[in-house]
Amino acid sequence: MSFKEFRKELNGNRVEGELIKDVLFSLVLSFVAIALVYFFWLRNIPNFISKYGFYLFFAAIGYSLIVPTIRQVRAYKQFSCMSGMMIGMTVGMIAGFLAGFFIGATNGMFFGGMFGMIVGIALGIWLGSCCGIMGSMEGIMAGFMGGWMGAMTSVMLINDHLRLATIFIFIVCSAILFSLNYMIYVETKDRDDPKKEESFMTILIAGVLTLLTLVIMVLAPRGFI
Repeated sequence: MSFKEFRKELNGNRVEGELIKDVLFSLVLSFVAIALVYFFWLRNIPNFISKYGFYLFFAAIGYSLIVPTIRQVRAYKQFSCMSGMMIGMTVGMIAGFLAGFFIGATNGMFFGGMFGMIVGIALGIWLGSCCGIMGSMEGIMAGFMGGWMGAMTSVMLINDHLRLATIFIFIVCSAILFSLNYMIYVETKDRDDPKKEESFMTILIAGVLTLLTLVIMVLAPRGFI
């Protein structure tokens, strides 16, 4: 019953009714930013599309699925300890894993692991703080592990169906993120105190992460892959 209610709220007046819009607007901003950078700079780089286009495409979609959770968590601000720890862990792990995976696929494990770790820890701490220090600690641990695990996974698959694995990994991560949005709804559906949150911050974060991923892919040295 709760899931049917959640589907209705995706078109409702609560904060959940803005999640799909945030995903779409984030995607539009990310792809427009990529197109502009490509037109003014990257089109002169040989084989740019074949080297980076596939992973950059999935990175932009992945970030657009992560950032709506920021708006949902910030709207309700405070969560129970267990829920907050789950939020910090899930966001830190998935954000770190995806960021590390995509950079690792193009630049190797060091830059992939470092970037994934930074992104995962930063978002894990931020969203995990909704329940205090325990959620933030969970975010740190999950971001630390997820970043390096994502980079290691892509490097290990570099000669073994990496692109096919990317698609399956992306589907699983998307399902986890959607489940987190549903979990947050279940935890907050009886609350009537959501804070009004604008879309600008979440959309901007998706665009910034996409551009950072693009710059690192192009400018960072490639490891021995």
